[in-house]
Amino acid sequence: MIFNMKQQTKKSDKNSVSISAKKTGKMFARTLPNILAVVFLSGLFIEFVPIEHLSDFFGGGLLADGLIGATIGSVSTGNPLISYALGGELLDHGMSLVAVTALIVSWVTVGFIQFPAEIQAFGPRFAIIRNCLSFLFALVIAFLTIITIQFMGIG
Repeated sequence: MIFNMKQQTKKSDKNSVSISAKKTGKMFARTLPNILAVVFLSGLFIEFVPIEHLSDFFGGGLLADGLIGATIGSVSTGNPLISYALGGELLDHGMSLVAVTALIVSWVTVGFIQFPAEIQAFGPRFAIIRNCLSFLFALVIAFLTIITIQFMGIG
């Protein structure tokens, strides 16, 4: 009797795994066009907006630099591994630390380009709240970075 119950459990587990795999495959196939569009749009943005021209937008004070940096980072998308090199390059081109920090944090967390795919995968309410909070926290982190560096006497 116990042996028979184990066999039935294994069959139902295999059946539920199969159903889950099919649902996952359908969801992936449904979102694949949006994922590809995100990748292509990101490549186009990076190609047509060189780093040298980004520093032209800054220099209006801490708050303005933070807002501009977070906005530019929000409409682009990036890889966290590249952010260290990008941050160094932006600082070398004369951008302020608050602008670079806001840009990098929002670049990695907000991602306006992938917003349609995020809405499709998670729903509009979640996507809007997550992106707004990520934008806000990018600014908070940028200013906390400046405060921390000043407190430590580094900058």
